[in-house]
Amino acid sequence: MASNQPAPETSSPLRSGSFGDEDRAWEEWNPTEESVRPVRGRHRVAKQRGLARSSTVLGVGVIAAVGAGGMATAQSKPPVSISLPDSIKANLPDASSLPGVGAFMAGDSEAGSTEIVASAPLTSAGITAAEAEQGATDAGEALRARILQQAEQQQAGAEAEARAAQETAAAEQAAQQAAKQQSAAEAKAAAEKKAAEEAAKKKAEAERLAKLAASYAIPTSSYTITSTYGQSGSMWSSGHHTGLDFAAPTGTPVKAVHGGTIKSAGWSGSYGYRTVLELDDGTQIWYCHQSSMDVSAGQRVSTGDTIGRVGATGNVTGPHLHLEVHTADGSGIDPMSWLRSKGLTV
Repeated sequence: MASNQPAPETSSPLRSGSFGDEDRAWEEWNPTEESVRPVRGRHRVAKQRGLARSSTVLGVGVIAAVGAGGMATAQSKPPVSISLPDSIKANLPDASSLPGVGAFMAGDSEAGSTEIVASAPLTSAGITAAEAEQGATDAGEALRARILQQAEQQQAGAEAEARAAQETAAAEQAAQQAAKQQSAAEAKAAAEKKAAEEAAKKKAEAERLAKLAASYAIPTSSYTITSTYGQSGSMWSSGHHTGLDFAAPTGTPVKAVHGGTIKSAGWSGSYGYRTVLELDDGTQIWYCHQSSMDVSAGQRVSTGDTIGRVGATGNVTGPHLHLEVHTADGSGIDPMSWLRSKGLTV
């Protein structure tokens, strides 16, 4: 540690000579750490680096706060003209020649716009220049109003989209309902049309059969159906019945079912006495087991004319009329179905 020794004497002109001695040259006194040392005791000055640093930080903060307040105050006040002495102003460079500044000095219109931007508040995000110039509201309130306005606009847009979606869904549902109703109406109309067509067909068929029945007749009367077409049994040589049997008393008149020409009339083995009537379309009607015949071959007869009598001739077990129907090609068909097709009820 350093001791409290007195500082060494120097050969300073102030100490060795008088102030009036002009012969001695002046020398600058340059104290050093070795020549000047701290003295212990009450004259010692303590180093206060921490306090100095804190004071520096505090000072910087105060300066920043004061500067911000001044900027805010300056923003709310009109600009103040600053005049400089002519000697200083003459030595200043031209502002238009400075880098990045000349673009702002191009014209009056651009200068005006630059002035507006410079006078705008620093916190004027979302605030128009007109609002800032008129001073209608401060920056925070204007920003809050703008945010609320945007939120209201977004909410209104969302509500409009929701309404549009609801209207679209309602329109689609209405269209589907209308389509279903139209389909149901069309189906109902088609069903009614089909029913009407079927009713008309049935009516036309009934009229046709009624008219046809007027030209056709049942081959005999007072009868009972005893055997039908296709019925199987040992009594028939083919193993099944080939006609329709009308059991009736002997001598019951046998009539022509329709107008035609007598093809043959005579004995025919197991058929007994048989009369063959050929219609105009080539269909042949066979009347078998007659007891007598009232027509001859080549004779023309009309519907309902008597052509013979019921009997029991040929291979029979009792008096009856055995009726067969053959098409133009000679094939045998069911006499009952054929008679019903002509509108007759058997």
